[in-house]
Amino acid sequence: MNILESLKDKLLVADGAFGTCYVGMYGEQGTVAPELANMRHPERVLEIHKEYVKAGAGLIRTNTFAANTASLDADMDYVISNVRAAVKLAKQAAEEDVEAADCVRMSDAVVTEADESGTYRKKVYVAGDIGPIPADAGLTLNERVSQYKLLGEAMQDMGVDIIWFETFPEFNVLESVVKHLKTRKDTPVMVSFCVNQFGYSNCGFSARALLSQVAGNQDVDCVGFNCGVGPYHMLQLLKKLDIDCGKPVSIMPNAGYPKFTQSRLVFNDNKEGFIDKIQDIAALGADIIGGCCGTNPEYIHQITERVENGDIAKAVKVHVEKQQSDNAPKDNFLKGRLARGGADAKNFGGHKLIAVELAPPVDVNDQKLLDAAHILKQSHVDVVTFPDSPSGRTRADSILMAEKVHKETGLRVMPHLCCRDKNAIAIRGSVLGAQLNGIKDFLVITGDPVPVMFRQTTRSVFNFDSVGMMKLLQSMNEEVFGGDKITYGGAINQNRLNTKFEIDRIKRKMEAGAEFFLTQPVFSRAQAQILRDMKAETGATILVGIMPLVSRRNALFMKNEMAGIEIPDEIIERYGENATRQEGEDCGIQIAREILGYTADFADGYYFSFPFNRVHMLAHIVD
Repeated sequence: MNILESLKDKLLVADGAFGTCYVGMYGEQGTVAPELANMRHPERVLEIHKEYVKAGAGLIRTNTFAANTASLDADMDYVISNVRAAVKLAKQAAEEDVEAADCVRMSDAVVTEADESGTYRKKVYVAGDIGPIPADAGLTLNERVSQYKLLGEAMQDMGVDIIWFETFPEFNVLESVVKHLKTRKDTPVMVSFCVNQFGYSNCGFSARALLSQVAGNQDVDCVGFNCGVGPYHMLQLLKKLDIDCGKPVSIMPNAGYPKFTQSRLVFNDNKEGFIDKIQDIAALGADIIGGCCGTNPEYIHQITERVENGDIAKAVKVHVEKQQSDNAPKDNFLKGRLARGGADAKNFGGHKLIAVELAPPVDVNDQKLLDAAHILKQSHVDVVTFPDSPSGRTRADSILMAEKVHKETGLRVMPHLCCRDKNAIAIRGSVLGAQLNGIKDFLVITGDPVPVMFRQTTRSVFNFDSVGMMKLLQSMNEEVFGGDKITYGGAINQNRLNTKFEIDRIKRKMEAGAEFFLTQPVFSRAQAQILRDMKAETGATILVGIMPLVSRRNALFMKNEMAGIEIPDEIIERYGENATRQEGEDCGIQIAREILGYTADFADGYYFSFPFNRVHMLAHIVD
């Protein structure tokens, strides 16, 4: 019987921890990655699997949680061989003869099937276990995705009953993986997340957001939570969630919380308290129950005894009513379009939104920036933006600079948020702090990589790309900010060769809550047409990028040194080689006015970036 069919009316008892169990059984030798034992000591791996089967587990996971090139310090060929060996051992243990008569009293949780002789025997499912590749492995997102796909393919080919991605802090990295695997073969897929006692993962996503995201994904068959917390905190977390998500749910808490003893993590024996809480967890509607770190076959044996006695049984999921809230932000800079131009301003030639970028200083002298900000205050711009150390070169913090300008001028401010330099915890903290200081508009970008010259001493973070960060902010809007939501948007690179890819990115960002888009500077009608087409296909609110270049030298630098900016030669030729400063600015003003003219039919506004913060030019461009 397919595992998904079984879960319709069966409560499935899974195994417990493998790694901590292995260390407990084999002492110091177990300090080496347990996954290596699949090929070095297969008898040990087989013994642990058999112990879990004897304890009553109806689902065991392969010893492959850390089977990846980084954790095993091996190439992919070795990792795949290791995975195949692990699946073979798990299947061997699962196929041990267990007479149905030995488990009649466990009928609520035991799946049986008839063999060739007609004798019914217990069915033990095998899950291909895949854990997250370590964040410090130095692998790109694409390299991680590629490994997950290869691991899943190997497990599919070995005939596992389900592929179980467990202890993940986010779903974004797995979205394309599970889609690929389901396209290849219809092996069931489970995704299980790890959150702390406050209900948040290491990437900053809430348990509710993770559950909701996976529940809505057609390629994922089961969802769950494991590790991270002990049974008490897991139970408290589940009481606040609606686990009736339309898919089977797996709950696998740790035995408790470990202590360091002689440089080793040790879990106290907490079987009685663990089993009591597992009973309560099952009553909330969990479909698969078992244990994670610190649990062992004895824990699973006691769970199955409770099932035998009828104390633990399949239950109807508890539906938690969600509080309804207004999804629209209370206040954001986009309202300037309506307040100053009327409800149909963007369609009938009314007020266009005006955003102006001010580059934070590279030192502690911010006087020029503040002078520029005071000029903009007189220009009635809708919002002033602050880049987040563009090109991977340090500048004053975008949020702190935005806060200072806001306090000194009263201008609406919008710091850029870059994925490069902060992990999810730091990003959440920055956004919370910004919101507390009245900053509620953000531009979310993936960010430029760290320059080559600095990579020996400085590493990028990139927990996720801009879409992933938007999903994080979307979750914060739903669960943290309540009726005082923040507004965020993204960037558009109309100069990308693959415009279809860029359009797909726009749509994904909009799905993740992006309400507006700022584009790369436009310098030609051809670039404008690309944006016009993007607008028509996506319906996005677009602020067209305008960069009034101030000299031929400035134009050549931007063309040759700045990635993503395309400046046609005919634009450069309009700047005289020996032009004065005023002549250079006048040329930039004229070109900018021309661009406004041939983008007015589709632009919702304009995003100005003045070289050297020469914002006085704005008054000569926008009437």
